[in-house]
Amino acid sequence: FLGVIAVALTVAVWELTRAVRQGGARPPLVPLLLGGTSMAGLAWYGGPDALSVGLLVTVLAAMIWRLADGPAGYQRDITAATLVAVYVPFLGGFAALLAEPTDGAQRVLVTLAAVVLSDTGGYVAGVFFGRHPMSPTVSPKKSWEGLAGSLVATAAGSAILLPLLFEVALWWGAVFGLAISIASVLGDLAESMLKRDLGIKDMSNLLPGHGGLMDRLDSILFALPTAYLLLAYLAP
Repeated sequence: FLGVIAVALTVAVWELTRAVRQGGARPPLVPLLLGGTSMAGLAWYGGPDALSVGLLVTVLAAMIWRLADGPAGYQRDITAATLVAVYVPFLGGFAALLAEPTDGAQRVLVTLAAVVLSDTGGYVAGVFFGRHPMSPTVSPKKSWEGLAGSLVATAAGSAILLPLLFEVALWWGAVFGLAISIASVLGDLAESMLKRDLGIKDMSNLLPGHGGLMDRLDSILFALPTAYLLLAYLAP
C-alpha cells in the first residue's frame, strides 16, 4: 500500500507541476518528485514529525535547485513549488499515517468510504434537487442542495461504519462523517478554483474521460489529514 501511495503522489506531483507551468510559474520538478515520494516513506516509518521534516527538506531542495536558473521569477517559482509540496505529498502523506497502525486498513476504509458517500450523496441530491448554486464562479455544478446531500449521506454512513469497526458512539461516527464531507467539498472547490485560475479544464489527460489523477484525488487529499486527526482522538 505504501508503494501505491508513493506512485499516486509521484503522478499527482507531475500533473500539478505541469499544470502550474501553464500559468507561467516554473517550479523545479526533480526535487518535488524525489521529495514527494520520500515523504510517503517518512510518514510511514517516522510518523507526522518525519512527514513535516520531509516537507521542509523538499522545499529547501527546490529553493536550491531553482537557483541554477537565475533570479528572474525566483519568488514566483518557489511559491509554486511550496504549493505543490504542501498540496500533494504533504497532505497525501497522511494516507501513510492512516495505514501504518495495526488497524490501518479499517482507518483507510472508513476515510475512503466517507469520501465516496460525500461525492455520491452530493451528486444524487444535486441532480434531483439542485436549484441554488453554491459557488457559481468556481464550480457551477455544485449546489447547496448537493452539499446537504453530501452531509446527510456521509453522516449516516459513517454513523454505521465507525461504531462497527472502532466501537465508538454512533453520534461520533456522524460527526466524523460531517467533518470528512466538509473537507472533501472544500478539496474539490480548491482544485476547481486552481484550475480556473490556470485556465485549464483538467489537470491532465492521463485518465480518459476523467481528466488527471489529481481530478480524482482532490477530495481525498483534504479528507486524509482530517480523518487522521479525528481518528487519533476517537480511536487512539
